[in-house]
Amino acid sequence: MRGSYSVPYAKRGTILGAAEVAALEDVVASDDALTMGAWRERFEERFARHVGARHALSVTSGTVALELAIHLLDLQPGDEVVVTPQTFQATAQPLLGSPARVRFCDVQPESLNMDPVVLKSLVNERTRAILLVHYGGWPAEMDEIMAIARERGITVIEDCAHALGARYDGRRPGSLGDIGCFSFHSAKNISTLGEGGMLTFDRDDWAERIDRLRSNEIDGVLTAVPEPTGPAPELLPWMKFTSGAYERVVSEFRRPGTNATLSEAAAAVGLVQMDRLDTLVARRRAIAARLDEVVAAHPYTRVQRPRPGIQHAQHLYTCFLDGPEGARERLVHGLNARGVEVQLRYFPLHLLPEWQQRGHGAGECPVAEHLWFHEHVNLPCHPGLSDAQVDHLVNALDEALTEAPAPAAAAQPVGAARG
Repeated sequence: MRGSYSVPYAKRGTILGAAEVAALEDVVASDDALTMGAWRERFEERFARHVGARHALSVTSGTVALELAIHLLDLQPGDEVVVTPQTFQATAQPLLGSPARVRFCDVQPESLNMDPVVLKSLVNERTRAILLVHYGGWPAEMDEIMAIARERGITVIEDCAHALGARYDGRRPGSLGDIGCFSFHSAKNISTLGEGGMLTFDRDDWAERIDRLRSNEIDGVLTAVPEPTGPAPELLPWMKFTSGAYERVVSEFRRPGTNATLSEAAAAVGLVQMDRLDTLVARRRAIAARLDEVVAAHPYTRVQRPRPGIQHAQHLYTCFLDGPEGARERLVHGLNARGVEVQLRYFPLHLLPEWQQRGHGAGECPVAEHLWFHEHVNLPCHPGLSDAQVDHLVNALDEALTEAPAPAAAAQPVGAARG
């Protein structure tokens, strides 16, 4: 039914137009290289200022950003990382290849963010990192989480894939923990032509390591050659590696680099998208406010209401239906019948087969499990929706919520008499 929905779930979470086309024309018309150039530098500088971080380094996807951030932890056997279960699988997937033990932390029932109370019971002397997500664009309770982390010297990685445009007591996600990871996938709040990512942090040594890794150089400790054993071969100035090939040695090797360079075309679009961000997020919030009015007017429903000081980016619109058995399913079917596409974000990670193979399973995060299987609803909320589509969505939601609490009429037995 995907092509026939009157109100589809977002294929794009942003809007692209004449300004992005003009930027691409500038890139194509120039004689500059199409990689590692001025557009990337400008995009990164702009992004760092926006977030409030010392460094912003772009990469090819949000998943790559998370992979490189986890690499910076230098995890060893016996280390532990605490992770939220309520997120896309890419958040924790790099940890499947690490020697660390993963511990899943249950979520708060309204925000679906990592619960600081549960977190405090999970950290110990082996905990090296906390990996959280600002679910749907609602920033996690970072002051409480950072207090727990600072007490034990734990690194906090923020998965900010949903959170561009949010605020937490005047600060922006990506500057609240130690490392921020952003995604510019097609469905996110801005996009760099479908894929892209960014890491943000303040440490200079991390910036050097990430820059080397994304540029096909190794991550390791390089030191000056103590005593040259003989004269180096004669090298002409334009030969690559002339400045370092015979002057440094690798005293510690961590991992090989890769090509994770965001193209100039993608960076140019990203720079223009930053100009649109406030307008795009305002549209999301306006749609969410209309949905909130409808949801709050019905029984058995709950809307997300962040405390004062938290500004929701509304990457996802989430509400909860705690009605009679089957009410959530009747709501979803009712919306579907009225041409509204619903997708539930996201299946609890600890129940995926790869994590069950690692010893995780049902009962580990009871709040996340109960909400996802029984109450949790996500509705379309993206700036590409027209006013007419939003009107249709609001009316369909009102009608479907009216029907949802009532059980479906019992089916007549086969062969029963008909009146």
